[in-house]
Amino acid sequence: MAQASIPVELTESFQPVIGAAVTLRPLRPEDVDIETAFVQGLSAATRANRLLGGAIKVTREYIERLTQVDYARDMALAATVMLEGQETLIGVARYALEGDGRSCEFALVIADAWQGRGIGRRMLQKLIAAAAARGVARLYGDTLATNRGMLGLAKAVGFTLGRHPEEPHLTRVTLDLPAAAAS
Repeated sequence: MAQASIPVELTESFQPVIGAAVTLRPLRPEDVDIETAFVQGLSAATRANRLLGGAIKVTREYIERLTQVDYARDMALAATVMLEGQETLIGVARYALEGDGRSCEFALVIADAWQGRGIGRRMLQKLIAAAAARGVARLYGDTLATNRGMLGLAKAVGFTLGRHPEEPHLTRVTLDLPAAAAS
């Protein structure tokens, strides 16, 4: 199956409130090693929040699937910094288009040492803009009801918070996007 080319036009750099300059760019297949180091470096709490309590087993194959993005349907943005001459992954924001072609589920995780610096907000805003530009009507995500940081961020950028339809320990956050201009 042929995949769409990586949307390099989404690449940008910015200076967070504290810390080194951050580059936001699409995740690439060759990012397997930095994605592995990123996931392995997450604290137990951050890992549980991102993986909804640890329900997902992290294997090499899982990491490889994460970096093999079909950009015709889905989106995965990486936040990287240069540390000691090495590109280091510090955050990932992604969405996966649903079968209806109008809604998508998103996920976001920021490395512990980089949380609270506006990086997650910037990534989520960029992800929302990319989804809207593609004509997506609704973005949603499920987060642990105890994940106050993610729930606060989602609310701050305009998501509504509600009960998950099947899992009482999860909160579903939803954002209806404005209709995109016909392209």
